[in-house]
Amino acid sequence: MSFTALLDANVLWPAALRCTLVRAALRGLYRPVWTQRILDEVASSLMREGRVQEERIRRTVGLMLEALPHAVISGYENLIPVMKNDPKDRHVLAAAVHAGAGTIVTRNIHHFPGAARERYGIDLHTPDEFLLDLWDLNAPIMAEVVIAQAAQLRHPPSSPVEVVEGMRSLVPGFANAIETSGLLGYVRELGEGEVLREESPIPYSTIPR
Repeated sequence: MSFTALLDANVLWPAALRCTLVRAALRGLYRPVWTQRILDEVASSLMREGRVQEERIRRTVGLMLEALPHAVISGYENLIPVMKNDPKDRHVLAAAVHAGAGTIVTRNIHHFPGAARERYGIDLHTPDEFLLDLWDLNAPIMAEVVIAQAAQLRHPPSSPVEVVEGMRSLVPGFANAIETSGLLGYVRELGEGEVLREESPIPYSTIPR
């Protein structure tokens, strides 16, 4: 069985990163979990940016729910008061505990000190660390993920390398690993047709990059 990772809202805001995480989960590399509160935070943050219409944000969240209907968890609320991490993110740690998650993927690493989470056996990953772990787990599948991600883009079209470069500021280690491996071109040559025909609902193109 795949390991479970709680995805914090701040790793689901950026469109390209969100798409990579969702696609990797759909390929069975891990089991993602989040809560309705986390999804609401994603929507609120995108609306605060002022670049995206509310209807498009709702569509993006809907696509996430359609792609991974079992990722939303509930029943964690009674654990929030006993969490010892940053008060703003106690709901995130509580959800991770309730879900039996092995790690929390977040950009707010200082909100989850070891003393607050280690008693529950929960690790902590930045998105870069997490994608590098997935790369180490199965590099060919992660290369396919990026190729399929690029194939979905139409306005404007993007190559797999451009997709990776677009995420470099968020996941520099992953970008370096995938670009220097040569796997993007190799996997594309082996199975481009199968990869590019994928029609699963992926929450990417509805939000501007």
